[in-house]
Amino acid sequence: MKIKAGIVGGAGYTAGELLRLLSIHPSVEIAFVHSTSNAGNRVGEVHSGLEDLDLEFTDQLAMDSIDVLFICSAHGQSSKFLAENRLPDGVKIIDLAQDFRDEHDGFVYGLPELQRSAIAGAAKVANPGCFATAIQLALLPLAAAGKLPESVNITGVTGSTGAGVKPGATTHFSWRNDNLSVYKAFEHQHLAEIRRSLEKLQPGFSGELDFVPVRGDFARGIFVMAWLRTDLTADEIQALYEKFYADAPFVSVSRKPIDLKQAVNTNRARIALEKHGDKLLVTCAIDNLLKGASGQAVENMNLMFGLDERAGLMLKPSAF
Repeated sequence: MKIKAGIVGGAGYTAGELLRLLSIHPSVEIAFVHSTSNAGNRVGEVHSGLEDLDLEFTDQLAMDSIDVLFICSAHGQSSKFLAENRLPDGVKIIDLAQDFRDEHDGFVYGLPELQRSAIAGAAKVANPGCFATAIQLALLPLAAAGKLPESVNITGVTGSTGAGVKPGATTHFSWRNDNLSVYKAFEHQHLAEIRRSLEKLQPGFSGELDFVPVRGDFARGIFVMAWLRTDLTADEIQALYEKFYADAPFVSVSRKPIDLKQAVNTNRARIALEKHGDKLLVTCAIDNLLKGASGQAVENMNLMFGLDERAGLMLKPSAF
């Protein structure tokens, strides 16, 4: 018997990726895709590449027909939606916005590498942010060992899809192409969830997380560079990361430098470590729409329903 899934906010990038994944998932049937503005239109008319998917957007919410609801609405809309709509008992929720990432109202923060057991027993999961996913994966092993110092410096470059499907001044092709720009320096909204996770593993951590986000001139992917000072040796650091992620099916700790293309179009996080004197450089690459959003949401669904965490997600990177 297949898991029946509903999607709210079905017209955006994350919903498109989610549909692509769920449509080939061996244990899932898509019950409905909700979009008021696109009601009656075929899904393939909005999401290129899904033309063969026999589904139309609907403005109806057939909550009694589903086992899990994915909320792909804009930040701030999820809490409003749940306040206005009753879900039948037993329907699980996976929210891809930031509304419940502080774990209020019974939500569990959905980073599997941090909270796999809690997610498996959860009825409601708040999917992490894309930058937050990459930065946490870069730093969690150090926090678990109590080795985060008082200052961590982070630069992260993100593709334009991270800004959503609605065009804007800083997402327009003619502005973004062949261009770089900094935004929300030291004040990015994902810092709050990152700090909460680090403090769970390293109680009392109060160090500076100096994060500079950068808009990249590419469509998808995140490349994070975090550096800090440590007295651990290169071998100790490598062993620490390999042990921490030994049971994490989507995290690879490389012994060679990584690049973004190793992660794009996959649900994988690629991590590399470099020691230079007393400085440690940690690089982490993910696909912002997959491991940073919809792929991780499917990973969480798999855990919540007792499936293999990898089901429907063993995607291979492109060679070009």
